Amino acid sequence: MIYDLPDSRDGQYVERNLEQETVRCFVPGPLPPQPPLVLTPHHHDLLERANRALGRLDGITTLLPDTSFFIYNYVRKEAVLSSQIEGTQSSLSDLLLFESDEVPGVPLDDVREVSNYVGAMQYGLKRVRDNDFPLSSRLLKELHALLLAGGRGATKAPGSFRSSQVWLGGMRPSRAVYVPPPVRILGRAHDEPRALHPRRTRAHTHLN
Repeated sequence: MIYDLPDSRDGQYVERNLEQETVRCFVPGPLPPQPPLVLTPHHHDLLERANRALGRLDGITTLLPDTSFFIYNYVRKEAVLSSQIEGTQSSLSDLLLFESDEVPGVPLDDVREVSNYVGAMQYGLKRVRDNDFPLSSRLLKELHALLLAGGRGATKAPGSFRSSQVWLGGMRPSRAVYVPPPVRILGRAHDEPRALHPRRTRAHTHLN
């Protein structure tokens, strides 16, 4: 059974049987969105407010004694928070100790996993920003391989898309906070980022 969300562009829920339970998997809408977004005066006002906020943030960076040091810590804080979704116990202090060749206060695998988040994030930004590489399934696989290099994920097919259904939160699928798309539609979802790069040549797209 399929349950549409109030705005069909957001996606829909699809029911499937998982471990003898019926669960609802979220399937995001296609990209670019259909029907296309229509910006109303209200949306333009929100966009202008967002631009002004970004301008204020950009202005604040001129007051910092070392912008790169600020970004250094922010990236690592984000890596710590993201990795905690997967159950790691590492803190920002543990990560900084690890990067300084000191002994962290948590299992080494935990802090190494957080360090992998930092490395994957930096690699991805460099590929997109410096090499003008498109957001594609190839890039996602490269980032996944870096993310799972060493630590608990080393034996979980690094650099490959999953081949089985997973869920987040809860001991059982029926109690999960979020159930991502079924495996059978992952190919479509992974190919869609390339639709955001219409200027790419056919040869360039084929290489991804």
